[in-house]
Amino acid sequence: MSVIRPLKCDLTVIGTGMAGMAATLFAAHRGLNVVQVGRSGEVIFASGLLDLLGVHPVAAKKMWHNPWAGMRALVRDCPRHPYARVQTNDIKVGLKEFLAFLDGAGLAYHRHVGRNVEILTSMGTAKLTHGVPETMWPGVEALKEKKSCLLIEFRGLKGFSARQIAQVQKDRWPDLRTARIDFPEMEGFSEVYTERMARALESSRYRRKLAVAVKAHLSGAKTVGLPAVMGISNSRQVASDLAERIGADLFEIPGMPPSVPGLRLKEAFERGLPLLGVTLFSQKQVFDVSHKKGRGFVLGIGRAEVEQTIQSKGVVLASGRFIGGGLYADRDRIRETLFNLPINQPADRHDWHRKGFLDSRGHPINSTGLEVDDLFRPLGKKNRPVFEALFAAGSILAHQDWIRMKCGSGLAIATAFAAVDAFLKTGG
Repeated sequence: MSVIRPLKCDLTVIGTGMAGMAATLFAAHRGLNVVQVGRSGEVIFASGLLDLLGVHPVAAKKMWHNPWAGMRALVRDCPRHPYARVQTNDIKVGLKEFLAFLDGAGLAYHRHVGRNVEILTSMGTAKLTHGVPETMWPGVEALKEKKSCLLIEFRGLKGFSARQIAQVQKDRWPDLRTARIDFPEMEGFSEVYTERMARALESSRYRRKLAVAVKAHLSGAKTVGLPAVMGISNSRQVASDLAERIGADLFEIPGMPPSVPGLRLKEAFERGLPLLGVTLFSQKQVFDVSHKKGRGFVLGIGRAEVEQTIQSKGVVLASGRFIGGGLYADRDRIRETLFNLPINQPADRHDWHRKGFLDSRGHPINSTGLEVDDLFRPLGKKNRPVFEALFAAGSILAHQDWIRMKCGSGLAIATAFAAVDAFLKTGG
């Protein structure tokens, strides 16, 4: 039986969600020898929008058009929120670096640096966000200017109704029309799927047929909105070609997860990170971990059992919450699944949720997670770091409710940037 030599590295990032991808990117850019381990990751559930901060306080549903002003208010009101541990300039630097990488990977984003923008959702509502994929950006402008618009829905596609969007927006955006069509060569299908449609549109044959079908309903509309299906690896080219064939501006509307924009992010990172020297163990997990005397870790990783051992000077834990597998709720408590780290949580399970399911304050379970110090090291007894070279980033952190605050991507990028910086500062 052959013996597999341990793989040595400076930093191991555990997790392939937004925080894990960001931490891996920042570490690689700083010359570190990086290994990333994770399964599919929560990034495939991403809408593709990059939220910095949209709502605070949650209970008051106060909307912030300036996310940086919102952050200042949030840090003042909630000094234990992870944003309070990151300098604003570091957040801006990390976000710019993150977006530059995506642009180089063919996944450009548009934004107004000092403010959020409104974008139409598949529910018909308008959402505040900060960074918008270029395939969705024309929709931001169309919503703002209330351009004459045709909304397209596809027979068999669940979770997207152009008619519902138009109905919700009818008072605000009266010049909306809708059409329901078959996706090319999927006529009569009882159900169609966005990933299959997106990959089909990477072929000019499908784009030509779709353009013909849409043009039949155009009737002078200046812009066309449709579900996010305009390709995966080359969405820019797909969108440009379709718009030219149809003869109108074209924009995507973010839909229900798992989403094509999430797949675009995942594939962009999986293509780009190895080019930076990252060793990526995709679709694998950490089965066991031990702390080396002094500083460092030994991790056993694989699919169904340990296949590879990694010797790492440090670890960034970006394993997410319940969906990502970083947290697990049993009958009595919430626990961290890998290092068995202490979790900030209500003392009694009955206090995890409020009585009203739609309580405007959210539920206490939404803000459970790891307590960390100013270097994003998880804390244990006497509020001391459990390990000197273990850092945490992303949604596994306590004192944040990223879904209701609309700050998921910003939280991931900011804390990943801070965790990598902390590793370097502490001798990484």
